[in-house]
Amino acid sequence: MHYDILIVGGGHGGAQAAIALRQAKFEGSIAIISAEREYPYERPPLSKDYFAGDKAFERIMIRPAAFWAERAIDMMLGQRVETVDAKGHTVTTSDGSVISYGNMIWATGGSPRQLPVEGSNLRGMHVVRTRADVDRMVEGLDDVADVVIVGGGYIGLEAAAVLRKMGKKVTVLEAMDRVLARVAGERLSRFYEAEHRAHGVDVRLGVEIASIEGEEYVTGVRLADGDVVPAQMVIVGIGIVPAVAPLINAGAAGGAGVDVDGYCRTSLPDIFAIGDCAAHANDFAGGNIMRVESVQNANDMANAVAKSLTGERTAYHAVPWFWSNQYDLRLQTVGISAGFDDTVLRGDPHTRSFSLIYLKAGKVIALDCVNATKDYVQGRLFVTEGLSPTAEQLADTEVTLKELAATLTAN
Repeated sequence: MHYDILIVGGGHGGAQAAIALRQAKFEGSIAIISAEREYPYERPPLSKDYFAGDKAFERIMIRPAAFWAERAIDMMLGQRVETVDAKGHTVTTSDGSVISYGNMIWATGGSPRQLPVEGSNLRGMHVVRTRADVDRMVEGLDDVADVVIVGGGYIGLEAAAVLRKMGKKVTVLEAMDRVLARVAGERLSRFYEAEHRAHGVDVRLGVEIASIEGEEYVTGVRLADGDVVPAQMVIVGIGIVPAVAPLINAGAAGGAGVDVDGYCRTSLPDIFAIGDCAAHANDFAGGNIMRVESVQNANDMANAVAKSLTGERTAYHAVPWFWSNQYDLRLQTVGISAGFDDTVLRGDPHTRSFSLIYLKAGKVIALDCVNATKDYVQGRLFVTEGLSPTAEQLADTEVTLKELAATLTAN
């Protein structure tokens, strides 16, 4: 088999790459190889709407199943790329097929990081990465009273919120001294810790897990101090391991992900990488090399590559944004706050509608907006333009960020 463009990975990035290529009138052959047996679907609802049963699977599909055939995009589902021959422009899949390609787009994302402790393979241990992961959790929920969530990131906290609504007793175990430590400032972390505790979640910080208790099924989580937290279900949300081994084995530069340049090109000829697995110099993080795990990043990288492959050489340059729904709180983030040296509170957290604005050397680099969509939408310009307002100007809620931006740009 031969394809002009072979896309490896059927998540947001891979799906969007194929869609964008056809929208750009690319007429060559396209195939998507996906380890899952499902047609491409949205991932964020897995720990929210889909887990809660508020959205059926059909409502989170990126496109209906018929879409792909109608646009002559071959779907090779339930297959993995095991090896890459970069010189020969071929891959070998898990069923032994050898497929050649003209260009390849690597969009594999990653696999959930596992707990490196005894008992982590017991039944009742779960991760949240695929539809099948969530379906397995839902199937066993009727027999579960106590749930332990390992990791206080977005996925862990979103799952905690859903489970509390279901009436489950939930304990969140976080190794660091606050939740959301890798993605937000301390003030936002403390706000979310208080919210979860107010909803009955037992949030424990700075804890170390010694082992998972049980024989065939999970019965509890033993901490390093000897305490055992009862659990019939444990959800692990401690990040992902980028799925790039075949590329690295083929000689691609990389380590914690595969390295790409400003055009999402790997060091291997005619191979691009996009999404969670692509380590790139991010313009909105001071040019630091990083992986950005978000739908926005995957889609925008996909669009850039599609343009480059259809004659419009396009570098990846897009402001990162993220969101998280927990209880009645909608968190919307724009920009990368890493490296900030000052924060400004806009609004009052007690009203459950406020924004935290992060600055570096006087310039706005990111905003975390809680139930403050107007700030989120209007604050984007501050990040993209690197505007430098005073703290007093940012904190003044009598003046909209749109009005403030207009004043700053006029000067």
